[in-house]
Amino acid sequence: MKNSEKCLKLIKGAYDLHIHSTPSHIKRKIDDIELLEMAEKYQMAGIMIKNHYESTAGRAELLNKHFNFKTKAFSGIVLNSPVGGINPYAAESALKLGAKFVWLPTRDALHCLKYGNMEGDFFNREGITIFDSSGNLKSSFFELLQVIKKYNAVLATGHISIEESLVVCQEATKFGVKTVLTHPDWKRTKFPLEIQKKISDMGVFIEKVWANLEDGDVTLEDFIESIRLIGPEKIFLTTDRGQYNKDYPINCYLMFIDMLIENNFSDEEIKIMTSDNPYKLVK
Repeated sequence: MKNSEKCLKLIKGAYDLHIHSTPSHIKRKIDDIELLEMAEKYQMAGIMIKNHYESTAGRAELLNKHFNFKTKAFSGIVLNSPVGGINPYAAESALKLGAKFVWLPTRDALHCLKYGNMEGDFFNREGITIFDSSGNLKSSFFELLQVIKKYNAVLATGHISIEESLVVCQEATKFGVKTVLTHPDWKRTKFPLEIQKKISDMGVFIEKVWANLEDGDVTLEDFIESIRLIGPEKIFLTTDRGQYNKDYPINCYLMFIDMLIENNFSDEEIKIMTSDNPYKLVK
């Protein structure tokens, strides 16, 4: 890194709200304890552990209880097939245990499955959509919004389609639910910049992900342009790392900060995206 000293300063107090660690159904680079210890070493404020098939709330609770760290573990639930899809009861169970994020279907989303299985998928399933047979939002979705609002948690779009995401973001923000557009630069959930801006203007936080940049899903020029157009005040940064064949998530976060410095983002702008906005989501 060209700006290692500055990166070490800016990562203090930062959050990464999208990390895949073990225990996992899919091979991962790092386990929960190793992840939390590494984040604590760099004085990060928090990390979010994510599993596509079950709540991570219990795991985060144990981590925070047994490690007296300043870095806190946060958790969530993904509404894929093993938890019943768009299931407000599964969501409330996780939220009751302290989860902060509820992701709409990811690997099991009908939209995502149109591209085929992802590495590590291990069962056949019908894709999940938020729409019923008449093309309207399912009643379970509105029940889900009520539950998420009750716990002051976050709804994230997961791997659903652009069409679904537009409706979800409109309804969720209208209902007063904190809402996140999940990795809109990823090849399976690729949102044109004008739609990212339209969604951010609804009051939705836009997730910008290191993995999407490093893996070539988006060019550096387009990535930087999107941050500038949307504005740091509507963006938070994550790595979406933990893949066994990639670098450690915390190292990726440092590289993310370094890239932003190299592209003339100010310390204040970086802090907004790494610390201030993620805090607003999990507080």
